[in-house]
Amino acid sequence: MNNKFDALKDDDSGDHDQNEENSTQKDGEKEKAERDKSQGSSKRKAVVPGPAEHPLQYNYTFWYSRRTPGRPTSSQSYEQNIKQIGTFASVEQFWRFYSHMVRPGDLTGHSDFHLFKEGIKPMWEDDANKNGGKWIIRLRKGLASRCWENLILAMLGEQFMVGEEICGAVVSVRFQEDIISIWNKTASDQATTARIRDTLRRVLNLPPNTIMEYKTHTDSIKDNSSFRNTKITL
Repeated sequence: MNNKFDALKDDDSGDHDQNEENSTQKDGEKEKAERDKSQGSSKRKAVVPGPAEHPLQYNYTFWYSRRTPGRPTSSQSYEQNIKQIGTFASVEQFWRFYSHMVRPGDLTGHSDFHLFKEGIKPMWEDDANKNGGKWIIRLRKGLASRCWENLILAMLGEQFMVGEEICGAVVSVRFQEDIISIWNKTASDQATTARIRDTLRRVLNLPPNTIMEYKTHTDSIKDNSSFRNTKITL
């Protein structure tokens, strides 16, 4: 009986007469794979929750970036530097990614993890981000891993209660400090940004005197910096 298990056994049977044909076939398959890859994400299979998994309200994508500090970064070089880790649609898929990722506190150098809704790039210029901004909290070393986990679990669990305003979150590992931020769509909506700030205080269990800063992405584009010249809001 010829089934997929027989086919596997045939592959291991030591019959080398078809090596040339197989090689040609593999070259053809490789070319097809490269062609499919070059056609972009339009053919990429949609990420959906598996059977009996717990779906999230939105799909999310993990990204990672690392760069040499002090080197000026254009939006083009930044986009080339951010690497997509993967997209998930359920609680279980999130934990499969997260359990294999390095914790922010164990990262070295100038590194960032980004977690954004699927289809939104972690860039100021993205259509979903360009009219928005972000809340910024600077952390002393040793706190990033716990704060990052609490932040993204709150985001995935829709604890901010601001509709579709949340775009994503970032943890930025630096030499002297670590920084976490949460991005929203509409910087001019003061009621929404205030609710995000208050929820952030609660889910991170921040001391009352913690300094929180809000910066619009328009300002970031102007001074080409994520964290400089921020407006401090207590």
